[in-house]
Amino acid sequence: QVQLVESGGGLVQAGGSLRLSCTASGLSYFAFRMGWFRQAPGKGREFVAGIRWGQTGTEYGDSVKGRFTISRDGWENTVLLQMNSLKPEDTAVYFCAADLLGGGYALWGVGTQVTVSS
Repeated sequence: QVQLVESGGGLVQAGGSLRLSCTASGLSYFAFRMGWFRQAPGKGREFVAGIRWGQTGTEYGDSVKGRFTISRDGWENTVLLQMNSLKPEDTAVYFCAADLLGGGYALWGVGTQVTVSS
């Protein structure tokens, strides 16, 4: 059974950095696309970043461009999200997501809490 396992969430002060990791276990192939979304209390789920396997191609939500970087671990179905210059408004539950076949993000992790204090 394929599942996404997230780690790296926690508490950090404004201006600090945090790195999230997500591994898609149970796959014998690279997912077509993996990414990160986030959801703050009372708000909808927001796209943060995405990356395609097998070719260059990353995308970022406008609110995190220049601060967050998504990357993949070479031979693993693992994506990293390096978050720098964190702001209190970045506080949210961050969800890893996978698009296994190119049809859209459909597989979701349970989320990891990121809290940025002011």
